[in-house]
Amino acid sequence: MNQIKAIQRINDAELQQGILLPEQSWHDEYRNQAYIFIGGLNRELTEADILTVFSQYGSPVDLKLVRDRENGDSKGFAYLKYEDQRSTILAVDNLNGVCIAGRVIKVDHTLYEPREDDWEYREAVHRELDKDKVQVPTNLRLKDITKGENDKPKEAKGVEDDELADPMGNQ
Repeated sequence: MNQIKAIQRINDAELQQGILLPEQSWHDEYRNQAYIFIGGLNRELTEADILTVFSQYGSPVDLKLVRDRENGDSKGFAYLKYEDQRSTILAVDNLNGVCIAGRVIKVDHTLYEPREDDWEYREAVHRELDKDKVQVPTNLRLKDITKGENDKPKEAKGVEDDELADPMGNQ
């Protein structure tokens, strides 16, 4: 709890001093690290629960919910990596000290690096994260997406178009 309050005091001091530039903030020390530490988690929370909460502040690309090797139960802490490092600042500032599932959590920057022997777990997490990504066709151009009804070739217009056409459009 002391660390949670210490982070909050640092953030409050920055606000009171009017520190607005990223280079002057205490967060700048972690500018090259996109991982955050999440501690004090309710042990019933799953990876999906954590992703739901933390995706409010950016796109997570990696998550390690630390589990007991023998029984697989959560140990109550995790490491999460965002696609954009600036999301870590938002998560630390907004979620540190928040109560989730009956527990006050600690959210802080970290210098975490995943271990190589966790590759199977990490692959499973990446597969789950990939399910949420929108696949954009590579053969579409902005012009194709923004084309209006009148831009279609006449042979492409069919009966379906007439049913969906605006009845007031021809007046």
